Amino acid sequence: MKKILGISLAIITLSIVCYFTFIYNATYSEGVRSGELIKFSNKGMIFKTYEGELSQGISGAQIFSFSVLDSDAKVISDLKEMEGHYVKLTYIERYKTLPWWGDSKYFIIEVKKEESPFKIK
Repeated sequence: MKKILGISLAIITLSIVCYFTFIYNATYSEGVRSGELIKFSNKGMIFKTYEGELSQGISGAQIFSFSVLDSDAKVISDLKEMEGHYVKLTYIERYKTLPWWGDSKYFIIEVKKEESPFKIK
């Protein structure tokens, strides 16, 4: 009986470890999006996460919501600095997110300031 219980516990523990390892390391896609950075905030009651929105259209109808991991200090400072400007965001999309990572499956890994194509010359 003890042997079956020990094996069952080991299988359950191994399954949980494999699940979280997959969620942490696996990415679904990578890409770049550009637009006007309209919102960047640190929000949450239990888990404080960095969340933002990028407007990809003139009317603001196309909004790209994203999260930033707490460990990406340079990305966080760049986004705070560039709020209201036209930016290009490099992101990774994960299969699933965890509550302490953020609300979105899209995580920003790099930010660049760009010239707006809508700017009147």
